[in-house]
Amino acid sequence: MILPPVAAVPLMIAAAAIGVTLIYASILDARERRVPHRTWRPALAVAVPAAFWVYGLTLLADWRMAAGYLVLVAIFCGFFYFFQAANLFGGADAYALIIITACVPFFPMEPYFGISPTGFFPFTVLTNAVLINIAAPVAIFAKNLLEGNRAPLPCLFLGFPVDGKTIQNEFGFVMEDITEEDGRLVRRFVGFTESLGRMTRGERRLYTKDLRMHPKDYEKEIALYRKAGRVWISYGIPFIIPITAGFLTALFMGDILFVIMKTLAGM
Repeated sequence: MILPPVAAVPLMIAAAAIGVTLIYASILDARERRVPHRTWRPALAVAVPAAFWVYGLTLLADWRMAAGYLVLVAIFCGFFYFFQAANLFGGADAYALIIITACVPFFPMEPYFGISPTGFFPFTVLTNAVLINIAAPVAIFAKNLLEGNRAPLPCLFLGFPVDGKTIQNEFGFVMEDITEEDGRLVRRFVGFTESLGRMTRGERRLYTKDLRMHPKDYEKEIALYRKAGRVWISYGIPFIIPITAGFLTALFMGDILFVIMKTLAGM
């Protein structure tokens, strides 16, 4: 759906405010692994009034279509909130996706490859973010193969070994459980299912940032990692970076998945 200027312009302003904030939040998350709540306030101050204006115009123009979009917005926002509450999303990731969904439900302008059949901008942002995020594991797998690193197959896509003596300087979470029994190191990989189960139970994963920020609390772990020589950690790319990339590509290029499907179908 191509919006008239009276609705498109406010939505473009909202998208610009959110886009700038996403870029800034990505820098913060990459550097500090933390995005304060106040980061979103300027974007909300601009985007919320614009969104109310667009929703009001849509309700006046076609209340049935508006109701359908409002239902989609509620479902997506609820989905993102649930995933954050279940510790499957980071707080910054969930906030970013909820803000995008609530404030930019329509395409503000027609992207290069056109508007996707759904016409629901947040869905395109999410699918683009997921597809972009998939590229990182493929690159990590290739890197592990070239370096001859050995681990269970899923781990080859999700992480790589680092020097245990300098693990605090890396970014990511520790993928191995390492203990010492009778003077011998015992180590095992924590599988995806087990890691997911720990997260849903509220058991926080051990991040390298924890080792860096609170070394006295993790003296035992740090000593074990130094003895181990090399320790596997996950790659440390916050999901908000793919979200930002997904947002910008959705805005200017369109729906990556839709373009791939069209290409495969020969359309």
